[in-house]
Amino acid sequence: MKKFMNLVGIKSRKASAKKITTNTKNKVLNKYAQLLDKEKELILRENAKDIKFAQNKGLKDNLINRLKINDLRLKNIKDSIKKISKLKDPVNVTLKKWKRPNGLNIRRVTIPIGVIGVIFESRPNVTSDVAGLCFKSGNAVILKGGSEALNTNRILAKLFRQALKKNNVDENYIQFIDSKDRKMVDIMLSKMKKYIDVIIPRGGKSLVKRVQEFSNVPIIGHLEGLCHTFVDKDAELNMASKIIYNAKLRNTSICGATETILLHEKIIKKFCNPILKKLQNANCKIYGDRILKKYYKGQLYPAKEKDWSTEYLAATVSVKVVKSSDEAINHINKYGTMHTDSIITKNKKTAIKFLKNVKSSIAMHNTSTQFADGGEFGFGGEVGISTNTLPPRGPVGLEQLVSYKYEISSKGKIRE
Repeated sequence: MKKFMNLVGIKSRKASAKKITTNTKNKVLNKYAQLLDKEKELILRENAKDIKFAQNKGLKDNLINRLKINDLRLKNIKDSIKKISKLKDPVNVTLKKWKRPNGLNIRRVTIPIGVIGVIFESRPNVTSDVAGLCFKSGNAVILKGGSEALNTNRILAKLFRQALKKNNVDENYIQFIDSKDRKMVDIMLSKMKKYIDVIIPRGGKSLVKRVQEFSNVPIIGHLEGLCHTFVDKDAELNMASKIIYNAKLRNTSICGATETILLHEKIIKKFCNPILKKLQNANCKIYGDRILKKYYKGQLYPAKEKDWSTEYLAATVSVKVVKSSDEAINHINKYGTMHTDSIITKNKKTAIKFLKNVKSSIAMHNTSTQFADGGEFGFGGEVGISTNTLPPRGPVGLEQLVSYKYEISSKGKIRE
C-alpha cells in the first residue's frame, strides 16, 4: 500500500514539473466540460450506485442529498469548470518589481505550489472543482474522496484524465485514490511529505481534526464554521430579519451558516419577536439567554455555556443579548472559529470597528454569512475555506493556490 502511494507521489511530482501554457490549460478545461455533457448518462448511472449504497448503509437524508447528482447539479459542475477556464491564469504574474540602489532589479513572481493532496467527504462536485482549480493554477493534485461517493468521484476524475490525455498533457496531473481503505489517508498524511506540498481537508469536524492531528504536511483548512450575525442598535428591522433568516436557514449544513445571533440590548424589545418568530415558524429551535427570555414570546430553550461554541449544522440557533458592539466583538473572538462573522447596522463607524476588530477570515457588513463561498467571491469555485492566521485565508480559489519566488537580475553586480 505504501509502495502504491509512493508511486502516486512520484507520478504527481513528475507531472507538476512540466510547465503548461494558459492556452493548453483552458483547452483541457473546456474538453472536460464537453465530456461532462457527453457522458451525462454514465455519470448519473455511477451516482445512482452511490445513492443506493448510501441508502443501504442507512445514511441520513441530508447526507444522501449531498451525494446526489441530477441534471441541474451536473450543469452547475460543468458551468463551474467553464468559469475556471475563463479566469486569468494566476501563474507567472509579477506581483511587484523594483530597482535597488545596489543595481539589483527585483521581481516577485507567482509560481504553482506543486502537489496538493485533497481529502474530502460526500459532495462529488469537489472532485471536479478541485481538479479544475488545481490544474489551472499549475498544481498536480491527489484526490482522496469519501467511500460513499466512490463511483461518482471515480468517473469525474477519469473524465478529467481523458481531457488531459486528449490535449497531450500528463494525465497524472490529476490522480484519484480509487480505494475505500482509510489507511490510504494515513499514508498521505504521515508518509508522503516528500511528494505532497500541502494537504486540504474538505469535510466534517472529525475528518479535519484527524488531518490536523496526524499530518506532517502543511494544511490549509478550517475545523469548524461557527459563524455569528450581530444585530447592532442602529440596525434596520426588515433588513436584519431578512438577512438572519437567510444566514441561518438558506442551507443549514454549510460552514457559512450563522450559528449564533447576537442582539444589542437597545433593540431587543422591538426586534427579537419579529426576527425569531420567523425562524421558529420555519421549525428552527432557539436557545436563548435569560435576558431574551424576558422579551421573546415564542418557545425558547435555555442557552448553556456550550451553546456559544456549538456548530449546529441544523435548524438550531443560539441567541445572546449584548450591551455593546465591543461585547459582541469580544464574544465572537472568544467563541468563534475565525470563519465568517457579520454585523447588521446603519452606523458606518460601528461597522468599520466591527470589520477591523473581529478576528474572522471573512468579516461582513449588512450581508448574509451564507456568501462565504469562493464561487460567490468570483474565484470560480474553491478548494476550501481557510481559517488559519497565516495566508491563505478565507475561500481558497485560483489566486490562493500559488506561491511566489524572487527573480533578480543585474549588470554583473557583485556584493562589496
